[in-house]
Amino acid sequence: MARPGWGLPAAALVAVLWGAADPALAEAPVALAPHRAVYDLTLVAVTGGDTISASGTMTYAVSDACSAWSTQQQLKLQTVSRSGSVTEMVSDYATLEAKDGHDLVFQTVQTTNGHPASRVTGEATMTPTGGEIRYTQPRAHTITLPAGTLFPMAHTRAIISAGERGQASLAPSLFDGTGEDGPQDTYIMILGWHQPPTASPFPALARLPSGRVHVAFYTAASHDMRPDYEIGMRYFANGVSDDLDMDFGDFRMHGTLHSFTPAPEGHRC
Repeated sequence: MARPGWGLPAAALVAVLWGAADPALAEAPVALAPHRAVYDLTLVAVTGGDTISASGTMTYAVSDACSAWSTQQQLKLQTVSRSGSVTEMVSDYATLEAKDGHDLVFQTVQTTNGHPASRVTGEATMTPTGGEIRYTQPRAHTITLPAGTLFPMAHTRAIISAGERGQASLAPSLFDGTGEDGPQDTYIMILGWHQPPTASPFPALARLPSGRVHVAFYTAASHDMRPDYEIGMRYFANGVSDDLDMDFGDFRMHGTLHSFTPAPEGHRC
């Protein structure tokens, strides 16, 4: 899933392509599941700042487009400030990511109280020696990607693959297309990988292995030890996540998987 925005450094969540130098990211047969998931977001804690209340929903859908993954994510948040003003924020995020990790087309559109707040669009490509991002909005510019950078679905696969191997942590670079400043560094802690049954109200998930994961996102090349954004979740072996813990800085929210719908069997590629 992708990072939320509005000036909160965005974050998403997926190995490796072309045998990158880090053996922890070695390719493993991880079968991701096309699906649609809806999460209810509730306020857990207020840790300072102007926000005193928050609620929301997040919808995430991934489709198998044969040679690529198509994803759509919509995040809706309503916050209340100390002065009593109510703010409605909506982030719509969509990508088309080649399964071989070579190409990512992305678009992120954010609105505040129904008014446009930001739009980020473009395309990124990767090769064994590195790649580049070609932004078209909010302004046309190009940023270089270091070798080994992962796109979102590949980042998810890398996490699950590491969990299945019993690995405790990994730190790949990620570009997800939610911001105009290029890739972010991520540090992922995998807090155990457990065999089924898993405690879940959804039978299709309860029979899968799963593990608790914590992901911290950092500005690339920054020496600041404080992450821009953090998210915790339980990942299932098919790439579906639940039990979200989203840290927005001055408040934290919990995400409960309200509905989960596996994609129906479609055409064969």
